[in-house]
Amino acid sequence: MTTAQIALAAGVAEGTLFRVFPDKESLIAAAIASAFDPGPTEAMLAAIDRSQPLREALIQAVAIMQTRVERIWSLLAVLGMNVTPPDFRARNAMTERMSEADTRMRNLLAEIFAAHRNELRVDPDHAARLMRAFTFAGTHPRISELPLTPGEVVTVLLDGIRSRPDEDDDEELS
Repeated sequence: MTTAQIALAAGVAEGTLFRVFPDKESLIAAAIASAFDPGPTEAMLAAIDRSQPLREALIQAVAIMQTRVERIWSLLAVLGMNVTPPDFRARNAMTERMSEADTRMRNLLAEIFAAHRNELRVDPDHAARLMRAFTFAGTHPRISELPLTPGEVVTVLLDGIRSRPDEDDDEELS
């Protein structure tokens, strides 16, 4: 990828890039850092109205998380990377920040579930972990040949796939 292509995609003149970034590597590093920044996703999850019905709140949350997964994998694909960049994995501070961000996002999801605790068979934190895992698996381009919609993720999570579940035969989820 050339800086001319990057400028074209960004809708700016190529010279503008170099007034902000000293070189192409700095520009790419900033793009990766921006894609991995959990702040905007956390803010959107925090803004979900917890008083609305659970299904609607979860559909909004899944759509937000799917946008994050898609944005990160699109960037990595453009850069020709199949995994998280090694310099992000190798740095202990970055790994710790990513782990902290994962915990914050899981806690924000658990808050949505907690507002509807009386509708759940599992504790809110476990429900949040299940939803994150299912959302990631249903969105990741290398796992799901056709991404699941937010509604599909939430329907399977909340209702399962059986037409007439027999509560006595259900396997314990927690």
